[in-house]
Amino acid sequence: MERTVKVGIIGCGGIANGKHMPSLAKLANVKMVAFCDTVLERAEKAAAKYGAEGAQVCTDYRELLQNKEIEVVHVCTPNRSHSFITVDALEAGKHVMCEKPMAINSEEALKMIEASRRTGKKLTIGYQSRQRADSQYLKAEAEDGVFGDIYFAKAHAIRRRAVPTWGVFLNEYEQGGGPLIDIGTHALDLALWFMNNYKPKYCVGTTYHALNDQTDQGNAWGNWDPDKFTVEDSAFGFVVMENGATVILESSWALNTTDVREARATICGTKAGATQIAGEGVEINGVKHNKQYITKPSMVGGGAAFNDAKGGPSAADLEAKQWIEAVLNDTDPCVLPEQAYCITQILEGIYESAKTGKPYYFN
Repeated sequence: MERTVKVGIIGCGGIANGKHMPSLAKLANVKMVAFCDTVLERAEKAAAKYGAEGAQVCTDYRELLQNKEIEVVHVCTPNRSHSFITVDALEAGKHVMCEKPMAINSEEALKMIEASRRTGKKLTIGYQSRQRADSQYLKAEAEDGVFGDIYFAKAHAIRRRAVPTWGVFLNEYEQGGGPLIDIGTHALDLALWFMNNYKPKYCVGTTYHALNDQTDQGNAWGNWDPDKFTVEDSAFGFVVMENGATVILESSWALNTTDVREARATICGTKAGATQIAGEGVEINGVKHNKQYITKPSMVGGGAAFNDAKGGPSAADLEAKQWIEAVLNDTDPCVLPEQAYCITQILEGIYESAKTGKPYYFN
């Protein structure tokens, strides 16, 4: 009989309630035995809904880490605290799933990797978009060599008017940035994963505060407060990898465009190319028998290979499942910390280039 993994949740806000706790609750071999939040009421509410009988509730994460029965910790706090909470959890002997982005800068991310290596405990980052049906399909095709050498990619994270107005999303100090670090990180993760390329050479970046102060907003989640909107509303990056491959990253919470795509990637290789299209799955293009072709594989189905399709499990559910299985079977999780570190490096480089007006070199 498979043993039960006991999990502690640090941070019981939106992402914990929207993704982590509901997905963990569906796993028969998981018990959530501790909940921590700086607002006690949130921790109590989470424990009442998702917790095992007698679950621990606290406001200091260090108190939760003293709980010897906890094997796994999920860090679901604002970005600024990801690094030090994760390091402390690893040092306390816990495996850690940390919500994306890994950290607010590469220095903090590196501390997390070093702690994982030092303690021998597993560390992964919450890039659940890899578990979508279209993403799994494209990754399999890339590994089969369908695209050949992937030398160009676009990472799409564009919203027309959907600025998050809750929590600390608009707070630069707590988050480290706006749409680039929030949703651009998902798109970049997909592009690099398909390319299997984690060696950046240099980048050029631009950030904009073009719409922050507008009052006629038409925002999907109600008007934002211009005085509190301290992060960028859009950011764009041009990244050159060590092998010469190019990645263009586009991210925005509010852009006057109808070309809206979030957590999607376009890849172009020597043999074929592909685009992830929101609501439509995957479009693959190439040439056969001297003729151009376009194919759209069906994503309909209910198996693990066709998640997020009608009748199938969500990407969040599959992320939780593969993570817990990695802990149980002592295998690597889907998202390796070294991969997430590269993403943090690039995001940091784009922000720095935008500040200086100069290219940012990684070595």
